[in-house]
Amino acid sequence: YVSPTVFADVEPGAKIAQEEIFGPVLTVHAFDTEDEAVAIANNSDYGLNGSVFSADPEHALAVARRIRTGTVEVNGNPVGFTAPIGGFKNSGIGREAGPEGFDAYVELKSYGLPLS
Repeated sequence: YVSPTVFADVEPGAKIAQEEIFGPVLTVHAFDTEDEAVAIANNSDYGLNGSVFSADPEHALAVARRIRTGTVEVNGNPVGFTAPIGGFKNSGIGREAGPEGFDAYVELKSYGLPLS
């Protein structure tokens, strides 16, 4: 068991903020504008998961669309088991779950048949 760990006042370029840490670890970044927050979120070679919180769900969705991650939770709502998941940039290859998760295991075949 590893205790959850929070690192506050982390510079966006710090190694701990740039790498995918698969554990209960969180880095906290301060920002002044929405554009700066999106830039911080996108400032990584990885893009597995992100989150956006707002009192205005439509505005949160607009911000989520600007974040380069394979999954973005809006106001803590997970995407669900039937949605394809996977990362952008250097976060994984392909998708898991959903119909798109089968693509790597399927070979499509097409037939041209005469019309009679």
